[in-house]
Amino acid sequence: AMNLKQTIKLAAKSIGARKGRTFLTMLGVIIGLAAVIILVTYASGTTKQMMELMQSMGTNQIQVSAYKWSSRQDDDSVFNALYNYCRQMDDLVVGVTPSQSCWATIQYGAKSSRTMDYSDYDHYPPEVYLGSDQWAACNNAKIAKGRDLTYLDVQGNNQVCVLGSRAAKLFFNYADPIGETMTFDGVPFTVIGVYDERVDESTLTEDNQWYKQQNNFILLPYTAIRALKVGGSSSVSSYSTDFVVKAKNSAASQEIQARLDGFLKTLVGDAKTGSSYGGYNIYSQDSYIDSTEEASKAQQALLGGIAAISLIVGGIGIMNIMLVTVTERTREIGIRKAIGAERKNIIIQFLIEACMICGIGGILGILVGYAGTLIVCKQTLGIILLPSYGITVGSFVISVGLGIVFGLYPAIKASGLQPVEALRAE
Repeated sequence: AMNLKQTIKLAAKSIGARKGRTFLTMLGVIIGLAAVIILVTYASGTTKQMMELMQSMGTNQIQVSAYKWSSRQDDDSVFNALYNYCRQMDDLVVGVTPSQSCWATIQYGAKSSRTMDYSDYDHYPPEVYLGSDQWAACNNAKIAKGRDLTYLDVQGNNQVCVLGSRAAKLFFNYADPIGETMTFDGVPFTVIGVYDERVDESTLTEDNQWYKQQNNFILLPYTAIRALKVGGSSSVSSYSTDFVVKAKNSAASQEIQARLDGFLKTLVGDAKTGSSYGGYNIYSQDSYIDSTEEASKAQQALLGGIAAISLIVGGIGIMNIMLVTVTERTREIGIRKAIGAERKNIIIQFLIEACMICGIGGILGILVGYAGTLIVCKQTLGIILLPSYGITVGSFVISVGLGIVFGLYPAIKASGLQPVEALRAE
């Protein structure tokens, strides 16, 4: 009986004798594995970027919409009640704010939002948000200079505004905006602060340019609606019915949602019991993040599956070549069996040969996959991404497994040859 070392030597010799043919056979495995590695890593890279950007906008946000049928345009009692209720839960709640935006013509000196370019995210007009003094806490914004809105600004209908980093650059370039006056539909507001970048713009790719809007906004106190309406702004007619409550963490988020549900039932009525004098809806931003994550996992599986088909094609190529090899070496097999080689020795010899072809192909496939991933992710996502350890090891195991699966039939066929028949073969 031959030992393992001899068997491996023999397999290597057999592979080396037909270099061109063996390489073409390996090519199927190389291309298949590289495709799996590149596609799966690319899919997980896009997911990671999406998640980071979503989280930069703030996690643990609870979106609430609530209204009363009877409320007049200048009635902000729903928000005031919500604000006071959330203040009582300050161990769970980070902040609460209306979630409202309006279109207004913004002017400073000769610069006007009317002349800005909607087709270019570098010169896109800023959005105008109307929020409470806790807007920044709810939306992941931190003051870079000046000050934030205060409770007194909101209660006193103060005509002040805070700029996002990109809006500040658009209107003021590198000059200091603090203390300057901007007009919104002709109504003057004093700039009191500038927020830091909420999204790091240097990491954005071609596909993610719209995230620049996360820095391109101007915040006014939500009570500024009164001043804007006097100024003739038609884009905002009444107080918001949409609010954001920001929880301290995901455990608090569950608790707050349950409590808000009870509170809003008494505040605007419960449609289920028929005591409805309004309506409300509560949903968590995190459930959206979770569903996005699930969808991207499905996308990874789909892309991986498509690439795996080419691996199977590669495996069939290996089976084909091994069957040809068996036919070519029928005499050799006959002699070995006549001398007394057992069936299992012959099976092992052919299996090792198939596994070697696949293993070498696997290593080359992983190298091509790594290079391809670097190039594809740098070009499309703008980041350097390497395949995970799991994908790399998994790919190698799969390629050797292919050798076993597709090498088994030819090996069994070889071991089943009758010595007399085999020796007769030309």
